[in-house]
Amino acid sequence: MAFSELLDRVGGLGRFQILQMVALVVPIMWLTTQSMLENFSAAVPSHRCWVPLLDNSTDQASVPGTLSPEDLLTVSIPLGPNHEPHQCLRFRQPQWQLLDPNATATNWSEAATEPCVDGWVYDNSTFTSTIVAKWDLVCDSHALKPMAQSIYLSGMLVGAAVCGRASDRFGRRLVLTWNYLQMAMSGTAAAFAPTFPVYCLFRFLVAFAVAGVMMNTGTLLMEWTSTRARALAMTLNTLGFSFGQVLMATVAYGVRDWALLQLVISVPFFLCFVYSWWLAESARWLLITGRLEQGLRELRRVAAINRKGAVEDSLTTEVLLSAMQEELSAGQAPSSLNALFCMPRLGLRTCISTLCWFAFGFTFYGLALDLQALGSNIFLLQALIGVVDIPAKIGTLLLLSRLGRRPTQAVSLVLSGLCILANTLVPYEMGALRSALAVLGLAGVGAAFTCISIFTGELFPTVLRMTAVGLGQMAARGGAILGPLVRLLGVHGHSLPLLVYGAVPVLSGLVALLLPETQSLPLPDTIQDVQNQAIKKATQSTLGPMVLKSTHL
Repeated sequence: MAFSELLDRVGGLGRFQILQMVALVVPIMWLTTQSMLENFSAAVPSHRCWVPLLDNSTDQASVPGTLSPEDLLTVSIPLGPNHEPHQCLRFRQPQWQLLDPNATATNWSEAATEPCVDGWVYDNSTFTSTIVAKWDLVCDSHALKPMAQSIYLSGMLVGAAVCGRASDRFGRRLVLTWNYLQMAMSGTAAAFAPTFPVYCLFRFLVAFAVAGVMMNTGTLLMEWTSTRARALAMTLNTLGFSFGQVLMATVAYGVRDWALLQLVISVPFFLCFVYSWWLAESARWLLITGRLEQGLRELRRVAAINRKGAVEDSLTTEVLLSAMQEELSAGQAPSSLNALFCMPRLGLRTCISTLCWFAFGFTFYGLALDLQALGSNIFLLQALIGVVDIPAKIGTLLLLSRLGRRPTQAVSLVLSGLCILANTLVPYEMGALRSALAVLGLAGVGAAFTCISIFTGELFPTVLRMTAVGLGQMAARGGAILGPLVRLLGVHGHSLPLLVYGAVPVLSGLVALLLPETQSLPLPDTIQDVQNQAIKKATQSTLGPMVLKSTHL
């Protein structure tokens, strides 16, 4: 693991790492708005059928007498299940008898009603425009809204599968640069989509790029940061998602038109694409894959930025070959997805880390993509999720350095699940308490995300790291696709979806205790490094009691 020593020589925590952190985490903030966008752009406004007496000035003029809009609404729209004007039906003919003070809802029959054949009228008091109002995703078409969310999450699933392998083959920075451009172009195009299917297509491409940016940002930060500062760097990276939640609420509060909102959160990625050419490729990946000249060039560049002039002059190809001879020979060995499951020491790590990623995506997106269902101000709730997430992740950083990776992963998942399960015991009338428990549960899931982001990178070697991260991201997106579908269980019991959302992270947290501890260990570069770590740990645990016994004697 000689690269850790090379990184310490050129500077594992200096000016370069600070500049890199700013350049990579700022896009993460804007990226979060893409994932949370449809809480606002696809919000369902209050609506009713278009009816001539209310919405056609010619018909209004022919109404006898002076009738108020409320009276016209009464004779035009039947009452719905909640005793409000029905959102999907209207009377075929005005029911004037309903104006009789003694009339009741039984004075008309279902035969007197019809669907909204002339369209709908939407309440624009909160949002001037949403995709729901633009393409009438209501009533018989209401399933198209969650379909758009599923298509977006499917894009993240495919992006995680493709970008993980592409990054291990072509490099972290190159794939990241392409993802920035794809997100900017697809997001901008989505704002001008003429039809709903075209909109879904561009959102799929945005999500594809989102997955690539998330994976490559975390990997570049991890592979360019020293062992002692790795947890700090990754925590700051995940804090970008927390600030992104607050940013989403702020931008959406100021921009109430869905197309303009889509444009505002997409255009900044053109700037990210431009400056990403300045970013350094992972020297660790370059050296392990045999690109010595490029790796040497990046190491010298980092040494210069960190003001390590003497080290910059001393770095040569001969020094690299001497320092990393074992890693270079092992790194050339072919590696594939099968190695994650078939190689000794890696199979169990792969299965459990993938389960933790699934629990995060399943629980977080199952709750966070349906803020309207919580019955609160969605702007305030979106901001509150981000605000509460910040101290949760800072606390996670402290726990990672004190308790270690494994117990922190387990505790964060279990506690988040318990908060969600506690909601099943709270009456629906106590809306504030239910919202508070939901936010705390999401904060726990955010802490679990911080931990698994660090843990996954430390569990797997450089030659397979992006493949393992991509597999984890695929599991998270698979969970995110399934999460919203769990709400359908609500027809069998109001508390059933929450029971499922809470049970999955609790069980995953308990299973996470089977993972090995990686605190303070250097990043493994090869599969042999992983096996050597396990052998060393087993040897220490075997010799430990013998040393204690000898001291006692």
